[in-house]
Amino acid sequence: MVGAGVGAAGSARAAARRSQITRTGVTEKKGRATASRDSDDTDHLGWFARLRLFFREVVAELRKVLWPNQKQMLTYTTVVIVFVVVMVALVYGLDALFAQGVLWIFG
Repeated sequence: MVGAGVGAAGSARAAARRSQITRTGVTEKKGRATASRDSDDTDHLGWFARLRLFFREVVAELRKVLWPNQKQMLTYTTVVIVFVVVMVALVYGLDALFAQGVLWIFG
């Protein structure tokens, strides 16, 4: 049987790895363990400070945005308006078609 000893070897390796970690959380190969990502640095801040930090980060992210120029904005607006008009015409046409079908069936 090929995989007969895999479970025992795996648990032996895990036990050896656990024994390498000291009580301070330092391993022989990697040094100190990384701090948990769940800890939040803003826990100690007050409500207004967190709100101010939020808006500061929003402004920083908005500065990274590549805003469209006037020509691009006009093009995008035209495309959206044409698409909406086409969809309204499609829905109107289907509605009129189904209304005629209902009138024909139920008279």
